[in-house]
Amino acid sequence: MRKQVKGNVTWIGYLDWELQTFHGDDYSILHGSSQNAYLIREGKNVLIDTVWTPHREEFVENLKREIDLSDIDYIIANHGECDHSGSLPALLKEIPDVPIYCTANAVKSIEGQYGKHGWNFHVVKTGDSLDIGNGKKLVFVEMRMLHWPDSMATFLTGDNILFSNDAFGQHYAVEELFNDKADSCLLNREAMKYFANILNPFAPILKKKLEEIGNLNLPIEMIAPSHGAIWRENPLQIVEKYAAWADAYQENQITIAYDTMWNGTEKLAHAIADAIHRQSPDTLVRVFNIAKSDKNEVMTEVFKSKAIAVGSPTVGNSILSSVAGWLEFLRQLKFKGKNAAAFGCYGWSGESVKVLQDKLREAGFTVVDESIRSLWNPEEEDLAKADAVAKALIGEKKMESDGQQETASAAGKDLAKYQCAPCGHIYDPAVGDPDRGIRPGTAFEDLPDDWTCPVCGVPKDLFHRL
Repeated sequence: MRKQVKGNVTWIGYLDWELQTFHGDDYSILHGSSQNAYLIREGKNVLIDTVWTPHREEFVENLKREIDLSDIDYIIANHGECDHSGSLPALLKEIPDVPIYCTANAVKSIEGQYGKHGWNFHVVKTGDSLDIGNGKKLVFVEMRMLHWPDSMATFLTGDNILFSNDAFGQHYAVEELFNDKADSCLLNREAMKYFANILNPFAPILKKKLEEIGNLNLPIEMIAPSHGAIWRENPLQIVEKYAAWADAYQENQITIAYDTMWNGTEKLAHAIADAIHRQSPDTLVRVFNIAKSDKNEVMTEVFKSKAIAVGSPTVGNSILSSVAGWLEFLRQLKFKGKNAAAFGCYGWSGESVKVLQDKLREAGFTVVDESIRSLWNPEEEDLAKADAVAKALIGEKKMESDGQQETASAAGKDLAKYQCAPCGHIYDPAVGDPDRGIRPGTAFEDLPDDWTCPVCGVPKDLFHRL
């Protein structure tokens, strides 16, 4: 069960080769996963995180084989989500008074999930440290909204290991633990999938956090996440990837996603794919039937793409429910800097293309004017419109200039509502933030520079105008 990581640090987590879904059924697992917990034995004995609730009894029994539980001096709870904290209730029945080091939000999360038992919480913030003997200490770095408000990372000096929690991880089981022992293609694919489907909504925060970690000048020699492989060989490669992925990432790729009732919309999808290939042979094209494809795999391809085309026939004066649900997930992921087009067939009223365009705009895409709206089954003149759609998707993005954005913002200064990008909280000037002394009628621009989101605590520059 125990596996050597480095020095006096061992892995004591759980490898789950049979796991198929995560976050309920919202995230697909194709190559197993792991819940990584770590035991540090220096002058003090420290447990970094635990494992998911279903494996709590096995975890506690395995931990007992490694150490007398009463010899554990500290528990570090980097994140309160149950895949990391799920064994705490069972463990703390055995050692109820052990100090637990975590963020203030993690106390709320853990007590909210498991109840208030009087556990011995010690709240930490970025830059705080804990001496664990033998000349080593733990340095704490808040990772708020990566991907919960309570998240943090812990750095072990001397061994120079960053226990990064959900950042830099993957849902990928590696028996040998380390990235240099994993299939590099699968590892990189799963790391990108994890970022695209879980962390991308928080990309603006991540960019700032990477800068903050860099400014701490931590000599990172190993990155030990809470899921997947430990980055031992060239560990900063994943940090470099995150920096690129967080910056409105795209490749020379276009993804086409659709569902169809009687194959007419499917024909349009393939006509657009063929037109893209003819006009730009170097552009990679991916085509997916939304109802028959793994949505997380499709979203990973959307993440890589510079543009997408989405299709649905009209049904019930709207779009197919499969496409509607997929578009809601697309909106949640907050992709940036990508074009989009809409297409679909109809028999009577024909609203699907407009509905698709509206939802794509709502999801943050720049929707091109070109579309295909085909009555009944596509005729030659409908298929011929695929060339114009392809050209528009291949071309330059029609992005609003910074000057236009500033003008629009200034124009609605006194009434504009602003939304927090990470958590969705809306600041309404008519309401203000009276709990923290912000009176109703206070414009967003007039909020103090140190004002933060009352829900997740991020700074005001991570809000956008509605």
